Amino acid sequence: MSDHKPPSTLTRARRQHGMASYDPEVIRDVLDRIPLAHIGHLIDGQPVVTATLQWRIGDRIYWHGSSASRMIKAASGAKVCVTVTAVDGMVLARSGLEHSTQYRSVMVFGEAVLLRDPGEKEAALKAMMERLFPGRWDTLRPMTVQELKATAVLSLPISEASAKISAGGPTDPPEDAGWPVWAGVLPMQMVMGVPRPAPDLAPGLAADPPSYLRDFTFG
Repeated sequence: MSDHKPPSTLTRARRQHGMASYDPEVIRDVLDRIPLAHIGHLIDGQPVVTATLQWRIGDRIYWHGSSASRMIKAASGAKVCVTVTAVDGMVLARSGLEHSTQYRSVMVFGEAVLLRDPGEKEAALKAMMERLFPGRWDTLRPMTVQELKATAVLSLPISEASAKISAGGPTDPPEDAGWPVWAGVLPMQMVMGVPRPAPDLAPGLAADPPSYLRDFTFG
C-alpha cells in the first residue's frame, strides 16, 4: 500500500490502542476475508448505512449497486466510511461490564469515486466474481450493454484505513476470579452448507458442483 498514510484523527484508535493496527498487510487480510461491508454516507443530511459486498483490487476497494440507488448517488464524489467486521467469538466474563466479543474489523475513510468507463466497470465486476468464485466469470452468460449501464461501481483508496483486532478472553479483575459463574470464550465461525442446485439447472450439472463452491470460505 504505497500511499498508506500514518494514523490520522479519523483512523487513530482512541481506546484500546493495543487492538489497533495500521499495518497494510493486516488491513488487506481483513478486507480480503470479509466481503460483507457497511457503507456509511449521508442522504439529505441524514446518516445512512448500507450493507453491500466489497472487494479489493490492489490498493482500492470497490462496491456496486443499482445505478438508480440512493446510496450510489449520495456516495459518488462524497466522503464515506466503509466498515467490514467478522465476529469470531463471544467473551463471557464474571460481570456484565466485562463481557465483550472477539472480532476483526477494518474502517476505511475517503471520497468515493464512481467508475464511468464501461470497460473499467466490467473489469471491476469480473474481479469481484473472481475473488468470490475463481473461474466462474468466464462461464457466465456475458453481460448486456443495458445490464452494465444499470450497474454502478464505486471505488475508494485504502490509504486512510485502520484495523482493530480483538482476540483475547475475559479481563475480569482479580477480585472476581472466584465468582461462581462460567467465564470464557464461545468461539464462532461461519460454516458453508451443502450447495442447493436451482430446480431448472441444466442437465448433468447438479451431480458435480464446481470446485469454487466446495472451496468457498467467509471470514
